Amino acid sequence: MDRGLHVFLLTALAMVASLPGTATAQSVGEPAALPAQQPQVVEPAVKRRDVEPAGIDTENFEAGAFVGTVSIEDFGSSLLYGARIAYHFTEDLFAEATVGSSKAGKTSYEELSGSAELLTDSERQFTYYDLALGWNALPGEVFFGGKRAMPSAVYFTLGAGSTTFAGDDHFTVALGAGLRVLASDWIAVHLGVRDHMFDSDLLGKDKLTQNLQVSVGVTAFF
Repeated sequence: MDRGLHVFLLTALAMVASLPGTATAQSVGEPAALPAQQPQVVEPAVKRRDVEPAGIDTENFEAGAFVGTVSIEDFGSSLLYGARIAYHFTEDLFAEATVGSSKAGKTSYEELSGSAELLTDSERQFTYYDLALGWNALPGEVFFGGKRAMPSAVYFTLGAGSTTFAGDDHFTVALGAGLRVLASDWIAVHLGVRDHMFDSDLLGKDKLTQNLQVSVGVTAFF
């Protein structure tokens, strides 16, 4: 009688253990499995800094004045002043017109001879008019200290025009290069060099003269 009851209890216990969701004999006493943990998302603590974009004027015209020095071949260096106006077709290409004026000094012959003068006072006036195409070859920035930066561009020009000197008008080819720095949204500072080349036989021999100009100027966009 006891043996039959024992068998009955074991059979009933086996049936209960086979039901879904019921712990087996092997899992009795084992801790329940913990749910898988989701990976923690790390939020970077990056401090944003305020950036002020350059408020460059969008107008295409640029005009201003310059002053510098020009070395007139055989006549020494003299003070030069002039004006410039430009039109910007794109960010890279522009056209410009310039006019400049100076007064030539004396040649070494005139200095040594004492009294002989090759040119009258009015003939010593050196005035040129040029039309040129320009290319902004190297746009970038110029830094002043650690916190101040100004947009800039290195540019090259090729032009032609006329130079009035020694009583004659000479066809002139002008090659130039410069640095433009935007000091504000509409003011630019220019540092430039330019070579005005024309034929002259003033000293008895026909030759191509090189008249090198160095200048600094200020222009405004409008």
